[in-house]
Amino acid sequence: MSKISVAFFGAAVLYALTGMCLGIFMGTTGDHSLSPVHAHINLLGWATLALMGAFYGLAGAQTPTRLAWTNFGVSNLGNLISLPLLALLLKGNTSVVPIMAVGEILLVLGMVIFGVAVVSVGRKPARA
Repeated sequence: MSKISVAFFGAAVLYALTGMCLGIFMGTTGDHSLSPVHAHINLLGWATLALMGAFYGLAGAQTPTRLAWTNFGVSNLGNLISLPLLALLLKGNTSVVPIMAVGEILLVLGMVIFGVAVVSVGRKPARA
């Protein structure tokens, strides 16, 4: 398996563990006010990055490597900015919104980069 695929899966596991720990915390305290953060960690961190990693693993030698690493960096940076700030926003700190918007734009950009990678792989002739 390629290093990029392993990197995506490794990051996805870290997000999954973070989401699980947050879920346990919410369950034990009875405070579910961070449920949207829990959901976003699991969707944008665990599920999305794992699916991207699977795609790059399946693409193999056809993976546009530089684009894939850019996808990895932009997507993770978007998550690392947006997810903690979402928690702060839900706790009432509205001053984080402008910075959070930057993270959200990075998340969208990460998906656009992934889309470009998918199209790039799809346009290459299949190897025998």
